[in-house]
Amino acid sequence: MAETGQGSNRPNVLFISFDDLNHFVGFLDRRPNAWTPNFNRLAERSMVFEHAYCQAPICNPSRASLMSGLRPSTTGVYNNRQPLRFSPAGEKAVTLPQHFKANGYLTTGSGKVYHGKFPDPMSWDSYMPSPFNQSFPEVKSPYIPLNGMEGMDNVDWGPLEVEDQEMQDWKAVDYSIWQLGQDHEKPFFLTCGFKLPHLTWFAPRKYFELYDLREVELPEVKENALENVSSYFARRTNAGVHKRIVEEGKWQEGVRAYLACISYVDMLMGRLLDAFDQSAYRDNTVIVLWADHGWHLGEKLHWKKSTLWEEATHVPLLISVPGYTPGRCKAPVGLIDIYPTLIDLCGLPERSELEGTSLVDQLENPEADREVPAVSTHGRGNHAVRWRDWRYIRYDDGSEELYHHSLDPYEWTNLANELGYEDRKRDLGQWLPGYDAPDSEVVAWPEETDRYRERIEALMAGM
Repeated sequence: MAETGQGSNRPNVLFISFDDLNHFVGFLDRRPNAWTPNFNRLAERSMVFEHAYCQAPICNPSRASLMSGLRPSTTGVYNNRQPLRFSPAGEKAVTLPQHFKANGYLTTGSGKVYHGKFPDPMSWDSYMPSPFNQSFPEVKSPYIPLNGMEGMDNVDWGPLEVEDQEMQDWKAVDYSIWQLGQDHEKPFFLTCGFKLPHLTWFAPRKYFELYDLREVELPEVKENALENVSSYFARRTNAGVHKRIVEEGKWQEGVRAYLACISYVDMLMGRLLDAFDQSAYRDNTVIVLWADHGWHLGEKLHWKKSTLWEEATHVPLLISVPGYTPGRCKAPVGLIDIYPTLIDLCGLPERSELEGTSLVDQLENPEADREVPAVSTHGRGNHAVRWRDWRYIRYDDGSEELYHHSLDPYEWTNLANELGYEDRKRDLGQWLPGYDAPDSEVVAWPEETDRYRERIEALMAGM
C-alpha cells in the first residue's frame, strides 16, 4: 500500500512556533487574566511541560539550537548576527526538517521558524512566501511611536485600526489551513510560525479592548532586585528602559499591549485548531507548540529578553500525540529535546550528534525520572542550569547566581555567595558545557543579504 499522509503509520507533524512568547499564557497561570482560550484548548489535549526552557534567550541562537539539535556552545551561534550555516558545526548540520525531508516527509510551512534574517531553504520542499522569505509584510502604525515614547526604538505598542486578516500572522495561518485541506501522498512536517508577540506590539483594537487598563496586573518587582546579582551582568540589563516606562506611567499600557498581542494570536490558534480538527489528519498528527524564549516586562527591573533568569528562559511547550494521555510534566526540559523526541515519535533514524534528550518517557508518564537538567546560554561562556527547584548561573568572569525556586520564584535572593551552598553549586555546575565554541562568523544585516544568499545557494548546490 502506498504511504500517504492520511494512511501512513508514521504520523504527520504540525509544528507551531511563537516569537517572544513568555509564560503569560493561561495554561501556565503566570498571568491569570490572560485571555487565551485556544492555547488552553490545545493544552487540554497535550502534555504540558510546565518547566520548559530555551537554550538561548534571544531569537537566532535559540532557533538555531532547536532546529539543529546542537547547543550554542557547540555551534558558536550566540547572537542574532551569526547564521547557523556560517558556523563550522552548523554548516554541516542536518536540521530537524531536513531529517524529515530525507526520510520521506513533505516539509513545508509559512511564518518565522528560523530567525527571520537567516532562512534555511535546504530544510524545505516549499515555503511561503518563499524559501528565502519566511514572513508576509508586517502591518505597522502610520504614527510612530504610537505609545508616545520617543527614542525607544522598537519598544512601541498600541491598537491598530485594521481587520484581523490584514496582519501577517493571519496569512501564515491561512497557508497552514490550506495545507491541512490537501490530500497529501506523503506524511508532512508542516510549520506555522507566528511573529507576535514580538515587538512592536501592534494588534487590532478589539484585542486591546479585551483588557481594562485599570485591571491589568503588573509583574511582581523588588526595587533592589539587582543589588545582589552578578555585577558582570547587572551592567547589561535594560534597567534604563524599565525606569523610563515606569516614570512615564506606561507600565500597565505595555503589559496590556503584550497581552493583547497574545490574545490576537490565540484567536488565530483557534482558526488553526478548527481547521485541524475538521481535517483528515486529526488522528495521525503530532502537534508541537513552542516559543523561542521568554520575556521580561519589568521583572528584575528588566525589559525584553537577553538574560539567563527565569523570565527570559522559561517558555511554553505543548506536545500532543495521538494515543497518548494528556497531562502536566514538572521536570525541567529544553527546546533542544524536541528534535530527538520527534525522531522517536515518528520512527525516524536516530542522529548521534544531537545534544537533546527525548521526552517520550515523560509523554508516557509525566512523573518519570529525568536526570538531565535544562541548560541555557547567553553569549560565549555564560550559562544557566535549571534543575528541579534550582537555577544556577555562571558567567564568563566566574561570577555566580543561585536561586531556590520553591522559596524564591521571582529570583530575588542570590544564594551563590552564601555559606552552605558549595555542594549545590558543584552538583549543578557539572552540567555546564565543557567547551565553548569560538564565536561564529558575523553577518551584517541588511548590508550582506546577498552574501548570505550566495553562501546558502552554494551550500545547496553542493548537497
